[in-house]
Amino acid sequence: MKHNTLVQNKNINRSDKLIKVAVAQGDGIGPEIMSATLKILTAAGANIEPEFIDLGEQVYLSGNTAGISKNSWEVINRNKLILKAPITTPQGKGYKSLNVTLRKSLGLYANVRPVNALHPFVQTHFPDMDVVIIRENEEDLYAGIEHQQTQDVVQCLKLITRPGCERIIRYAFEYAKAYGRKKVTCMVKDNIMKLTDGLFHQVFNEIALEYEDIKSESQIIDIGSAKLAAHPENYDVIVTSNLYGDIISDIAAEIAGSVGMAGSANIGTNVAMFEAIHGSAPDIAGQHIANPSGLINASVLMLAHLGQLEIADQIKNAWLTTIEQGYHTADIYQEGKSKKKVSTQEFADEVIARLGTTPKDLITSKLTEGSGIMKTFEYKRKKSKKVLVGVDVFIDWEGSDPKEIGDALSIINSYNLKLKMITNRGVKVYPNGLEETYCTDHWRCRFVAVDAEILKTIPIFNAIDHEQIIALLSKLHSKGFDVIKTENLYEFDGKRGFSLGQGE
Repeated sequence: MKHNTLVQNKNINRSDKLIKVAVAQGDGIGPEIMSATLKILTAAGANIEPEFIDLGEQVYLSGNTAGISKNSWEVINRNKLILKAPITTPQGKGYKSLNVTLRKSLGLYANVRPVNALHPFVQTHFPDMDVVIIRENEEDLYAGIEHQQTQDVVQCLKLITRPGCERIIRYAFEYAKAYGRKKVTCMVKDNIMKLTDGLFHQVFNEIALEYEDIKSESQIIDIGSAKLAAHPENYDVIVTSNLYGDIISDIAAEIAGSVGMAGSANIGTNVAMFEAIHGSAPDIAGQHIANPSGLINASVLMLAHLGQLEIADQIKNAWLTTIEQGYHTADIYQEGKSKKKVSTQEFADEVIARLGTTPKDLITSKLTEGSGIMKTFEYKRKKSKKVLVGVDVFIDWEGSDPKEIGDALSIINSYNLKLKMITNRGVKVYPNGLEETYCTDHWRCRFVAVDAEILKTIPIFNAIDHEQIIALLSKLHSKGFDVIKTENLYEFDGKRGFSLGQGE
């Protein structure tokens, strides 16, 4: 049987002493759903003590561009646990996302989002859906490293690391092992991004070999997303990188019936944060109609993390019974099917009234049957031989004829470096480009050693040194070329660490 939770942390102290949790009430509907959730936790006897912190919109507007006060950081660092309602980031004023800041600053590398159908009580076309999406939480395009390089071109760096890949992929397999799940699916786009997504896929294949009892498969993210939306019952655990995970976790939550129902966990080595995945919904704030289910489910994940599995089961089963018996907030209320439309606090009261019960039709929560323990993963770097073999020089040039810039660069001889090719927006335009290719003012010009060769279809790159690159840049500057950035080309243990151009 599948169980939706994060891997239990059995190192938590389970004495009778209350465990302090940093609680952020959030913005918009946040205070309402947090009040309802805490009321349920108290009634169920959860062994926690809230310590409230200030973060979000009002902190931003007070002049704190981080959106979180110094005192709140101190509480978080002391408690190592956060239960957070949705927050609002003011738009159009350059404020950074506090959610991203918290995840990256606290090393919350794993985002865990269980999504399952509540058919027939919540409308969905996929009654058998039961998926857990495990998303890398710190890297990828969410590193937020962007630059405008020319008048026409801006750049965003996609950063994927081997330690980041190993940590999240091992987490996914350990999760599956701990909670009786049978398959882990990796979603990537390595048919295009052969180095970044290629590394993620390679590490997945390596680690999958260590878990012989768990089926593993890989899919290209675009067709994988389509298949998830059409046949979610074919998926069990999905592991993927940051941006893809952000997108498909919302797809999964929506097709299950409602984004407002799902909670998530953000797990790090020392700190964990639990939150609803929906937004702050300021348009209905103060109307007391918001559905607290996402935050309730997040609190269940938190209790499982703390080892309070019996209480987590009790709350989850009471929640399932409430849904099953037709006590629904406005977002999931169905005329003729639901028994009663209830407010936020009334929903909490109905859950409390059913503590100790189990659902009749929906699958009973049995988190106590989880058998695994989350390991601390230590990355051991392997030393490789790194050889400099060339340089990509990016030039801001407003001409439109690749032959003009190519011929001008080809006659530059600088310490045995020669122009190999030029690309524009990733398409080779020199030599032997096509007239139809549209070019911007952003030109990637690859220089390699003059004795570099092509043997059959395999390019041979020979070593160069940094002094050659410095001399080349000096020569380009003297010729009036506007160099906007360079990217050194390396081989690692004889393998290329860069993509080839067409025909190279």
